[in-house]
Amino acid sequence: MNWSEFFHMGGYAFYVWTSYGLTFIVLLANVLAPLKQRRKLLADLARRERRERKAAGSPAGLPDR
Repeated sequence: MNWSEFFHMGGYAFYVWTSYGLTFIVLLANVLAPLKQRRKLLADLARRERRERKAAGSPAGLPDR
């Protein structure tokens, strides 16, 4: 078997390589989506904390004790 035959996949190359491509895209999305969601959640929490500190009159940067 040579490389041309391997990439042709016995006439099923379109189906096989499309399946590989879609699988790769789904796996990549399963990795990237939670990372993006985590970053957004942390930014929202930081924004909320700053807003609450400002509303409470606490100086920014100093912890409440």
